[in-house]
Amino acid sequence: MEVVKVLHMNQGNGETSYANNSTVQSKIISLAKPATEEAIGALLRGCLQVRGTVPETLGIADLGCSSGPNAFRVVSEIIDVVFEECLRMDRPVPELGIYLNDLPSNDFNNVFGSLPDFYKRLKEEKGDDRIGCFVSATAGSFYGRLFSKNSLHFVHSSSSLHWLSQVPAGLANCGTMNRGKLYISKTSPKAVVEAYTRQFQDDFSMFLSSRAHELVPGGRMVLSFMGRTSNSDPTDEVGCYQWELLARALMSMVDDGLVEEEKVDLFNAPYYAPSRYEVRTEVEREGSFEIDRVEAFEIEWDGGRRDKGGGGATETTRGETVAMTVRAVVESMVEAHFGGGIGDELFRRYAVVVDDYLCLKKAVYVNLVVTLVRRD
Repeated sequence: MEVVKVLHMNQGNGETSYANNSTVQSKIISLAKPATEEAIGALLRGCLQVRGTVPETLGIADLGCSSGPNAFRVVSEIIDVVFEECLRMDRPVPELGIYLNDLPSNDFNNVFGSLPDFYKRLKEEKGDDRIGCFVSATAGSFYGRLFSKNSLHFVHSSSSLHWLSQVPAGLANCGTMNRGKLYISKTSPKAVVEAYTRQFQDDFSMFLSSRAHELVPGGRMVLSFMGRTSNSDPTDEVGCYQWELLARALMSMVDDGLVEEEKVDLFNAPYYAPSRYEVRTEVEREGSFEIDRVEAFEIEWDGGRRDKGGGGATETTRGETVAMTVRAVVESMVEAHFGGGIGDELFRRYAVVVDDYLCLKKAVYVNLVVTLVRRD
């Protein structure tokens, strides 16, 4: 699986699109908002303290912006914080260079189709004479350089860094190591767990090293991504059980002759949910950043939905809500591996499996929010 080509959220604005199934990601943005506000405020105050003024231009990157309403929501919140902080400090608002990044297969048409309305709202709220904002796209993997040296002041990334740059080395095309699974699980061999751990370490170190070149000294990052509660056990249920249930749905299709078992064995998700300890260890090992804060939040699989009752014909179950959310994120990879047209039946079965699971226990994701400061 060539991740850079097949990993993208479902495009457009249809029923299965990411734009219409990203409530969980929206909640994650809300949870990280205080950290973002604090980081930008600290950045601007630091500039004022050291240089006596704020920069004339701020370079801001949102890495893994995807598409839909969440993309410009993040940008709008960042602009609001910059505006309010400069007003409080009685300093002119800098011009903002906003760089929206994702892989080349991302639905940038959807993103830039929303740009005129974004600029219109910005003009109405702030006024042309109060703030200048220039939005552009930078397509490419953030596991490598994307921007010129010292061109950024602030980097934001939400719901992206749990995706690896590739299927862990040694697992691709080797179906004998993790039979019947899509990701690490309690039954996975030790070699599989170790391969995933090493891939995360390599990727996160490359991410940090790349951003260290691009951020100015004192520049800040706020990163939020899926993690887990256990420091020592990557097979912790909180970090991986959504994949366990998807594998069950696929294996039920194997039993019914709809999917080849070998194809299930050969699929390994390019995903890793690290612990806070692992994140701290890699930041300290790479050495370019200081950790300002690391927090962990729980988000229910269905985004905290509360059923309204009534039993209407169009009402969805909690499992169906979860299945639509997961489908919007992973369908591109699933169909690239198993073939087109598998989605409807797979995620119908997945919804049933998830409903059964949610009847037994509360299921949550753990989201890590990490604030980093570029060393001088």
